[in-house]
Amino acid sequence: MNSKIEEMRITLIETAQKYGMNSKETIQCSQELDILLNTRIKEEMIFGRYLENSRM
Repeated sequence: MNSKIEEMRITLIETAQKYGMNSKETIQCSQELDILLNTRIKEEMIFGRYLENSRM
């Protein structure tokens, strides 16, 4: 997951440099990165809860 996030982050930067910050291409990349980051956060929260429950 980390490599996908890093790849999308680089793509976002390159897209913003090429098309501008407010272009539809940049916004699309930003939204895709948001999805990856939100998924990562949810996974960490679920995994963290699993670890807490397994210690009981």
